[in-house]
Amino acid sequence: MSNMAANYNALNLSQGFPDFEVSPELIGLVNKAMKDGHNQYAPMTGMPLLLDQIGIYLKNTYGWQGNAEKEVTVSSGATEALFACITAFIHYGDEVIIFEPAYDSYQPAIELSGGKCVPVSLKAADYSIPWDQLEARITSRTKMIVINSPHNPTGMVLTAEDLTKLEDIVVKNELLVLSDEVYDRIIFDGKAHQSVLRFPELSERSMAVFSFGKTFHITGWKSGYVVAPESLTKEIRKIHQFLTYSVNTPVQMALAEYMSNPSNYTDLHLFYEKKRNRFLDLIAESRFEPINCSGTYFQLLSYASISDEPEMDMATRMTKEFKIASIPVSSFYAKKVNNCMLRFCFAKKEETLEKAANILCKI
Repeated sequence: MSNMAANYNALNLSQGFPDFEVSPELIGLVNKAMKDGHNQYAPMTGMPLLLDQIGIYLKNTYGWQGNAEKEVTVSSGATEALFACITAFIHYGDEVIIFEPAYDSYQPAIELSGGKCVPVSLKAADYSIPWDQLEARITSRTKMIVINSPHNPTGMVLTAEDLTKLEDIVVKNELLVLSDEVYDRIIFDGKAHQSVLRFPELSERSMAVFSFGKTFHITGWKSGYVVAPESLTKEIRKIHQFLTYSVNTPVQMALAEYMSNPSNYTDLHLFYEKKRNRFLDLIAESRFEPINCSGTYFQLLSYASISDEPEMDMATRMTKEFKIASIPVSSFYAKKVNNCMLRFCFAKKEETLEKAANILCKI
């Protein structure tokens, strides 16, 4: 869709990246790290200063009591961390449950490892987890459950009750959990992110993946990390070592110093909530119906009152004819569905949102 947006000179609200500037302070810290000579390979697991800061962040935010040196691994973005976690534990014949619509890197990684992807559809009304269906899909071959909250593409947020139910299920069935938490700082409406790290028994069986790219608007820097018990981390690092080995050294040094000031991330949710609200206000007079979004920087819009054409066709036509690009939510399902739903990224400058709304209100 980004390629199509470029080809047709369309406003691009499809791919999930901001169009506003990165913090000048953070850019300056990378430059400083380079000038200070931090230009060679970092340790495979991550720079010690950054691991320390991650440990402080996790303890202060989620009450985590782990050892960052042994239980945190810095990765080349969240996608690499997800791939390493899946590859480390999924083998031929293993089954992995994912919830659809699902971020598109889970299924390929599972299948490349010889595993079988078992999709469970989130409830249509509010994209909540159908717990009875989940338990019905567990078999003797089930090895792992993948969760994502705040959820891409829907903006759904799991509750503490959800995590308690998940904890009971995985402990009873001796399963692993891969928790994609890359939008942990981008959550709205007074809700708190319920990390697997908050739940002791669940945390013992979980791998939690986070993203600096999402938190600090630096998606092109490809930096993230995965948190897991030492026994699981040892296996993840066996993959990470030969997949990426180590992550950009000056970026790690800069992030370590930048994270030492909590004000650089504590109000991020307010920043994005304001953008979401502004986008919704701007399209209030349009025929698109917004679906409740309590996290991420994506907003789903239903076009059911406009057209019943398939989502990919609608997204393509809007890009070519109306010059605005989105993502059809059907692309997040293994078997294509049509719920007349498109995903728009609102991590954009004010002028971008205004231009987008102007187009949407004319359709």
